[in-house]
Amino acid sequence: MNVENHYIKEVDPRGVVTITLNRPEIHNAFNDQIINDLTREFQSLDSDDSCRMVVLTGAGKSFCAGADLNWMKGMANYSDDENIEDSRRLSGLFETINKCRKPVLAKVNGAALGGGTGLIACCDFVMACKSAKFGFTEVRLGLLPAVISPFVMAKIGESNARAWFLSGERFDATVALQIGLVHQVVPLDDLETSMSRMIEKFLLAGPMAACEAKKLVMNVLKFKNENPSEVTEYTCQTISRIRTSPEGQEGMGALLEKRKPNWVES
Repeated sequence: MNVENHYIKEVDPRGVVTITLNRPEIHNAFNDQIINDLTREFQSLDSDDSCRMVVLTGAGKSFCAGADLNWMKGMANYSDDENIEDSRRLSGLFETINKCRKPVLAKVNGAALGGGTGLIACCDFVMACKSAKFGFTEVRLGLLPAVISPFVMAKIGESNARAWFLSGERFDATVALQIGLVHQVVPLDDLETSMSRMIEKFLLAGPMAACEAKKLVMNVLKFKNENPSEVTEYTCQTISRIRTSPEGQEGMGALLEKRKPNWVES
């Protein structure tokens, strides 16, 4: 276990890395130090071949309450350039998590508000306890969910963004599931067990295939928006490359030979 003063990193023998935000006394709110350190952490995990996936969660009763308000209030003394640069660093954290090659799973153990919802919007799979609360509460502080908006809107769409960004109203896990912010809701007492089962399911995927599947989703969306005529060519070239790869051949061979592929524990 690697312990920082603001987050805990644990790695199990399967290559599952758990990062636990560790400021429970202020509901795991983040500041510039956490932003910088988590960005470097996810950049490192992205290129670490021993890492199969990342699980992001929070210590205590909350997942993440967003930005530390004491830190945010201090920005009144920043110059315009300093404020913009600070915002870019925050956006860089979300972008790094969003584009991390490895599957990133969020285990939402409690409230996820403001920037905390931005964190889960960047994750590939989100499991939340029934008692979790969510909200884009920035407008009630005279602020905006600006930096997180591209990542959140990719999950919940324009209509839901209008409803929840403008009101700042908090909502429960059932609503979060309905609007696509989370993928599964379980009782708090079952959160650990349910997430363990989900991790095992993700581990059934070939390590390379999981990374390539995430890349596929992002590239198809990019081509669809920028070069729709190139989507077919890209997807055909991708499957051609993957099915002749060592992992693709191993997976198909395992199926034909009625055995488990070499990335699955016997």
